[in-house]
Amino acid sequence: MVRGSREGFTELIGLNRLLVRRRLKSPRLKTLSLKLGSLSQTQINVMYVEGNADRELVQEVMSRLNRIRTDIVTESNSLEEWIEDHPFSPFPQVQSTERPDVVSAALYEGRVAILVDGTPFTLLVPATHIAFLQSPEDYNQRFLISTAIRWLRYLFYIISLVAPSTYVAVISYHQEMVPISLLMRIASTREEIPFPAFFEAFIMEIIFEALREAGLRLPKQIGSAVSIVGALVIGQAAIQAGLVSAPMVMVVAITGIASFMVPQYATGAAIRLLRFPIMILSGLLGFLGLMIGLMLILTHLCALHSFGHPYLQSIAPIRYREWKDVFLRAPSPYLHQEAVYATLQDKQSKRN
Repeated sequence: MVRGSREGFTELIGLNRLLVRRRLKSPRLKTLSLKLGSLSQTQINVMYVEGNADRELVQEVMSRLNRIRTDIVTESNSLEEWIEDHPFSPFPQVQSTERPDVVSAALYEGRVAILVDGTPFTLLVPATHIAFLQSPEDYNQRFLISTAIRWLRYLFYIISLVAPSTYVAVISYHQEMVPISLLMRIASTREEIPFPAFFEAFIMEIIFEALREAGLRLPKQIGSAVSIVGALVIGQAAIQAGLVSAPMVMVVAITGIASFMVPQYATGAAIRLLRFPIMILSGLLGFLGLMIGLMLILTHLCALHSFGHPYLQSIAPIRYREWKDVFLRAPSPYLHQEAVYATLQDKQSKRN
């Protein structure tokens, strides 16, 4: 059984605020209130820990919220689209969670929480790309197990992005990279396939994404059965009909499983979306197209910011002190015991 809190936020903002204060019983935990929406008059609470959170960050959050002009606020996502730095980026720049323990840990780090009445999802800013790849359960298990699982998650995160594109590039342009025995076996399975590898992978990925979304929308009792059985039946039928090859079905299945290892749905959805343009580049240019696609994504990530903080914080720019909670999950006594997002002035005033 996975260790961790079983509590969760509700649609009542007062109860959500109490769940956070139940974990942080300090007078330094501050709450700022405002109402948004000329018709809905939705109550918004901005929570932060004084001395840990950057004062300029709190002012920036309040400034962006006060600039919102809308008639109705029904969910926290509507606020997220108003306050994020790069609204046209596929990557999320505001973290959302419905777990009080995650919010409490984020407040201790110096981040700011935005609670919205009527929704159980709380927004956390600033957000970094690494934060979307870390799971709360990493801190509820022994550090060796958590570190191994974290590395496995990073590996499959990359696989979920590049596996179909790599297969298309190798089969279409770089057959010399495959051992002869394996290449002959793949060639035998593709003898009667009427479509090129790119078109084959593109169709299979679309079908898999459709099955995944159908499973999410169906009732819980039959949703998982439909997505799993549907994938098995359609995959086997497509192989027997000679429309796709068995290796392609295996690559798409591994890619789908890898995408489920991303803890945050928004980040997983961004990777699922970016998988298709990278696949097109690989189908046109082989590994050159794959490298161009990866470099464009990396450049875009380096250019992103979330409330003034680099999206790839700890990696670009490099901060070695924070690596023990990025590439590793060091034992608790060795983790940094100060706010990550606080300014130098706030840290010095806290010590004094």
